[in-house]
Amino acid sequence: MTNIARIILQPSGKSVTCADGDTVLMALEKAGYALPNNCRAGACGECKVKVTSGQFDQGMVLDMALSRDERRQGYGLMCMAKPISDELSIEWGTADARPKLFPPRDAALFVLTDKHRLTERVVELRLRPVGEPIRYWPGQYVTLGHPDAGIPARAYSIANTPRPDGELVLQVARADGGITSNWIHDQLQPGDSVTLAGAYGSFIGDPSVDTPVLCLAAGTGLAPILALTEAALRRGFRQPVSLIFSARSRADVYSQGLMAWWRSRHPGLDYKITLTREKQDGYLAGRIRAVLPGLFSDLSKHTIFVAGSPPFVDSCVATVKALGAQSTLIHTEAFFARQQPIAPDADHLLVI
Repeated sequence: MTNIARIILQPSGKSVTCADGDTVLMALEKAGYALPNNCRAGACGECKVKVTSGQFDQGMVLDMALSRDERRQGYGLMCMAKPISDELSIEWGTADARPKLFPPRDAALFVLTDKHRLTERVVELRLRPVGEPIRYWPGQYVTLGHPDAGIPARAYSIANTPRPDGELVLQVARADGGITSNWIHDQLQPGDSVTLAGAYGSFIGDPSVDTPVLCLAAGTGLAPILALTEAALRRGFRQPVSLIFSARSRADVYSQGLMAWWRSRHPGLDYKITLTREKQDGYLAGRIRAVLPGLFSDLSKHTIFVAGSPPFVDSCVATVKALGAQSTLIHTEAFFARQQPIAPDADHLLVI
């Protein structure tokens, strides 16, 4: 007999069911709720909420993500927490607790229709569904792997907005020693069938936003930013959108043509490229923390999106806060182990 628990959201009082074996995060996502999350492995702390009643098995989590003091106060990481009582009440959401996400899919079959190299270390994949497309919001990610062949599933952000044919565009950086990324680069070929799971994540745009927008991305963190930018332009977003891409060298820059095309069609959008290891005419020079103050003197009225490695995200958040950015208007996506590592001095930044 399958045990079904009930997750109660406070202060709304609304509830969702949690099937036996599912985590609280999985139950919320299946019901369409956008609980912030990132690593999905008890390592980042993004999904930390307070449990006000009921019991749960926390599973294995890192102390830096959930301290002993936080545990004593009743906090838990919902990506690993599994209810062991009939009801579990958590403090999360607004009074109306409106659903935001589409329920994620498992083992959705896709065919790789195209694969081409963007830079020496980044390839772009185009995948089309064999059956029903995956429903998602721009900024979310899917997992891709081949467990039967010993290739672990890894998460990759979707680089395009939803399309009628269900095509997904993924940008994959080769990681030194990365089993999945090396398999994608060296073995996966057009015509091959793969299974995806998702979409996951809460790094999504809010259609109600009516402020200037600034996005910062590192490495293949550019992918969700491209999707968010495309979505904003498609819906006729009228506020200024600024985009900056930072790379070690000119050889590490990609999607420049797409950004230039966007700028030619949308007067409110601008982009800049900054290089950290060389100087070139037409490019900025230096990391984000060095170049951003020269571009923006006051970010108090901007909505900001930051995507990349944890050190990159931390640096960008500190920089924009120093320029007046409001914490409530800063949205981050740090890639942890689910994305490829980035050289410490390679700020691949995007500002939209």
